[in-house]
Order: sequence, then C-alpha cells, then structure tokens
Amino acid sequence: MEHPRRCKRRRVAILMFDDVEVLDFAGPFEVFAVTRSADGEPAFDVVTVSLNGREVVARNGLRVLPTCSSRTLNSADILVVPGGLGTRREMHRPAMLSFLRGATDATELTLSVCTGALLLGAANLLEGKAATTHWGAMSELRDLGSGATIFPDARIVDNGQLILSAGVSAGIDAALYVVARLIGPTEAGVTAREMHYDWHPADGGTVVWPARYPLSEPATL
Repeated sequence: MEHPRRCKRRRVAILMFDDVEVLDFAGPFEVFAVTRSADGEPAFDVVTVSLNGREVVARNGLRVLPTCSSRTLNSADILVVPGGLGTRREMHRPAMLSFLRGATDATELTLSVCTGALLLGAANLLEGKAATTHWGAMSELRDLGSGATIFPDARIVDNGQLILSAGVSAGIDAALYVVARLIGPTEAGVTAREMHYDWHPADGGTVVWPARYPLSEPATL
C-alpha cells in the first residue's frame, strides 16, 4: 500500500505590534494552523512574534501574548506582516525595519496583509516589486516612493518570494493562495471547507508579477 508522501512542515511567524488589525493576523493564523498536508499531519507550525516578546494590544483592545521575541525567534520559513493603525508608528521604528529586512531575507516567503505593505515599503523591500494594500491606504503606499508598481484592484499580488494582499479579509484569501502554491490546491480547498470559508480562487483578482497583467494597467511609482 502506497503511503502519502510526508511534506516538510514549515514554520510560519506572524508579526505582532500594538494596534495591529485583528483579522489581518488572525485570518492567516487560522488558515495556516488548520492546514493539513497530504499525510494528514499539520503542514505548518505557527508562532507569533513581536520585537520584545511582550504583550501587544491589538485594535479594539484585544490583548495578545506573542510566542517569542524577534531575538528568540529561531527561524521562519514564512513571515506574515499584518496591517492596522500601528503600521504608521512601526514604519518609523528602525528596529522594526531592520527586523523585517533580516527576516524577509531569510524566509522562503513573506506575506503582507493590508497596510503591512507600508512596513515593507518603509523597509525598502518593494523596489521593483508589484504591490497592493487596503483601498483606503493606496495613496499612502503610493506616496512612499518605494519603487513598487501598484495594482489598486488586486486582491493578491505574487512576486514569487514576496506576496502582498489587499485589506483585512483578503489576508485569508492570500493565506489560502499560499497553501495552494506550497502544499497544493486540494489541501487549500480542504482548509477553506474546514473553516467554512466561501473561497473562490478562480475568480481572478490575483496578479503574478511580472508574468501577466490580468487587471488594469499598472501605475509605476
């Protein structure tokens, strides 16, 4: 009897900071924590990380104790960078930007959700990349002068190692997209069903850069 091939279990680190948007981090957390590989084992180990490892207060007062600090995070295959009002503060913190640059350089894949794109732009990680963010923060992303090409109508933008998604709930779609890309579309579908999430991966709204431009013409910064 042939047994399912055992897949590598990847570690996902989700960045936390004060005033982070709850669904920005909780949506991807749920997706990666629920996903099983073909052998039925968890496909991902999911941890949360803040710069100092201390409790953070997310938007609307939700208190979260991160798993570890940036210093004690051993390694991460995937880094999730959520958004929220706190990004406007964190994008001016040298320690945060230094962590993002170092962590992204070491990951297999980095995924930003919503205004997490502002953090990537401030860390000079979007030069020559395609990008999107929450519709209400599009002008802020444009004003960064990050060297990115913005797709304002895109829900998910895939640059290869760097993936960005639009606002809030789009992070769930982007995390499922990552599961489909890394583990398989069947496993992503099973995860969406387990979550009772109405997922329509074939609806479009995804830009794969620079292979195709299925949406409006890009606006290069």
